[in-house]
Amino acid sequence: MSTDRVIAVRTQYQARPGRRAIVVLDLADLRGPTTGEVELPLRLYWSTPDLRFDLASSDMLRWLYQTVLREASRPEDLTTYLNADVLVSLWPQLHLPAGVRQAWEEHHPVLRAEVA
Repeated sequence: MSTDRVIAVRTQYQARPGRRAIVVLDLADLRGPTTGEVELPLRLYWSTPDLRFDLASSDMLRWLYQTVLREASRPEDLTTYLNADVLVSLWPQLHLPAGVRQAWEEHHPVLRAEVA
């Protein structure tokens, strides 16, 4: 019997055409960094040659979260780069595809409450 626990689900909602949004089941699993610089792999962020995000910059922090939420294709993408407390505080400011927002708010009503 496997002891692996499911930490995320692929939802019915589209993150973008051809990619369904993925959502962690427990926000506590999001234990990513809150300070320093984060470098995303090319499969998550290919828009510019510099793949690093300075978390001290509020604009770059929002950009990182928007990118990861939209492009995540596996649970580790979420758990490695996102932090639960930061996600909850940033949620109202994030510009996300409707499918990503709906998927996360359905699984985590605390995010919906933050938007209100």
